[in-house]
Amino acid sequence: MALIVQKYGGTSVGSVERIRNVAERVAKFKMLGHQVVVVVSAMSGETNRLIALAKEIQKEPDPRELDVLLSTGEQVTIALLAMALKDLGLRAKSYTGAQVRIVTDSAHTKARILSIDENRIREDLASGHVVVVAGFQGIDEAGNITTLGRGGSDTTGVALAAALKADECQIYTDVDGVYTTDPRIVPDARKLDTITFEEMLELASLGSKVLQIRSVEFAGKYQVKLRVLSSFADEGEGTLITFEEDSMEQPVITGIAFNRDEAKLTVLGVPDKPGIAAHILGPIADANIDVDMIVQNVGIDGTTDFSFTVHRNEMKKALDVLAMVKSAIGARDVIGDDRIAKVSIVGVGMRNHAGVAGMMFKTLAQENINIQMISTSEIKISVIVDDKYMELAVRALHQAFGLDRSPAA
Repeated sequence: MALIVQKYGGTSVGSVERIRNVAERVAKFKMLGHQVVVVVSAMSGETNRLIALAKEIQKEPDPRELDVLLSTGEQVTIALLAMALKDLGLRAKSYTGAQVRIVTDSAHTKARILSIDENRIREDLASGHVVVVAGFQGIDEAGNITTLGRGGSDTTGVALAAALKADECQIYTDVDGVYTTDPRIVPDARKLDTITFEEMLELASLGSKVLQIRSVEFAGKYQVKLRVLSSFADEGEGTLITFEEDSMEQPVITGIAFNRDEAKLTVLGVPDKPGIAAHILGPIADANIDVDMIVQNVGIDGTTDFSFTVHRNEMKKALDVLAMVKSAIGARDVIGDDRIAKVSIVGVGMRNHAGVAGMMFKTLAQENINIQMISTSEIKISVIVDDKYMELAVRALHQAFGLDRSPAA
């Protein structure tokens, strides 16, 4: 008998019929003798609907009251799923985050989990119940309802698995696992049986939408075994995210991620002297704008060009900040480009193989794709390219590194 935490996203519980399907899936695990805790999101589209309602009342909704409103989405789902389980003859009990006592900090709309009181859940499991918990929400020390930000239900699932020392945390989505890249871009993309936490963390941070990055970080920190599965298919083992790394079998590249949500900012004619990067990026940080990739060109005639990327939605805000920085540092001009994309290759196999960067750059050159910026780490290489070449770059790299073939091929 195992203790399993299962998390189902909004599309998995998007209708009464789908909620019944989830109940039947949970029942199969229960009938095998497992203890099951289920974490659910709001029904698909519900969170957006609630946000829209809030904005009809208040242009910038009060964060505390917005959390009170948004938490109701999951409350609907947990009650309906508990009813569906009871209709199948199972004992089931639903809990909001506050009822469990998932304690968070007080950062409304983006709270972080501080602690979980798992005693009530353990008592219910011991008495034969399936426990259904609302994802995405908690309560702060003052008793205020909080939410964990978009994708927070994944984090709830992993956090509960850690607190309960569950044998496995299963994340059910609308895909049947983690793929070498997005199958919508590359039809030959292959589902991975296993992937390391390091690789999954890189892919999540670089644009892969399968798992929310905070949940992967949490799982890595607390050594929670994760598995990604489809809630719409009965067959298959999904993808296991593991700490084990078999270098003998490990492919050089495991996956390719891409991100269209970035913009590039360039400060032209910057004085080439110590401290100039701080003068540029300091005000950007003060404006709470996250910076991704950074490149400073070699100085010529006492000046240089300084480029960095930010989220596309923050380009205008960043340009406004740089307009003030420009005159203060004596730069020649500031330009922005939101027609870029980031393409990244990821694989722990890079550690033991030379020439990976050369292969990547050669492949892009053969497709006449210009590289604007480069960033590397031990297990990933990211490049910025023109947005119109992103899909071509992903397809070419996927083929060049043999990701369409199974490791044994």
